[in-house]
Amino acid sequence: RCTFCIIPGMRGDLVSRPIGDVLGEAQRLFEAGVKELLIVSQDTSAYGVDVKYRTGFWDGKPVKARLFDLCEQLGRLAEGFGAWVRLHYVYPYPHVDEIIPLMASGRVLPYLDVPFQHAHPDMLKRMKRPASGERNLERLARWREICPQIVVRSTFIAGFPGETEAEFDTLLDFVREARIDRAGCFAYSPVDGAAANALDGQLPVELREERRARFMAVAEEVSTRKLEERIGATMQVLVDHAPALGRKGGVGRSYADAPEIDGQVRLLPPEKASRTLKVGEFTRARIVGTQGHDLVGLPL
Repeated sequence: RCTFCIIPGMRGDLVSRPIGDVLGEAQRLFEAGVKELLIVSQDTSAYGVDVKYRTGFWDGKPVKARLFDLCEQLGRLAEGFGAWVRLHYVYPYPHVDEIIPLMASGRVLPYLDVPFQHAHPDMLKRMKRPASGERNLERLARWREICPQIVVRSTFIAGFPGETEAEFDTLLDFVREARIDRAGCFAYSPVDGAAANALDGQLPVELREERRARFMAVAEEVSTRKLEERIGATMQVLVDHAPALGRKGGVGRSYADAPEIDGQVRLLPPEKASRTLKVGEFTRARIVGTQGHDLVGLPL
């Protein structure tokens, strides 16, 4: 596969790896032929907070362990190897605004996996999550002003203890207004040791599942409209699969599609008989249609 994950840690206290270690690993992966680097951690936007943005060294130069500096250096590395850098689990803190110009310039992919989880301010407080639905809408609007092509993926929780019907309706309104490109939803379920287990207002399982289903219906409607807007566009596609000789089409992904969690680009056979698709290489494709959660593209 042409992807790789740098995982600083997914559970427990946040521990930031030295920035020189992360950049060194990224360079080795790019040199080995990796075409897409996935940056994954428990909270990527908090990179460096635990070490007070300690200065490290990379390529003989001082570099701070900070989200912007990490993205800037990773983007420069990827650019030299013709590869992609994709960010996951980035919470909507104000300093995240700094990396949006890097996306607009093509330094890193204009794609953010932002776990909003809910939109109603009271629900976010009960979940102990930052920001509010209104501030998140404003932030998304600013991001799109700076980088119109940005794609936002998110995950949400339906049926969290104490969630009222009005609070759930606020969540549905948020998904519509925020125009979230890709959204997933979990029905709340107790987790051993979680503080939420002691909260009042535990909802029946049937109601949690019913709200999850209602959420997904709205999210899929929004996502479908956004996919249809791409018809006629030309996009760069990373080929993940191609039949023998690569002349019968294949399957790939655009910058808008993270592996295994988003959609794909179903590539038609190239118009030119001599054109072949090769796994792990990029191709330009004109989007000619949609198919469920996927796009259909004609290689150029």
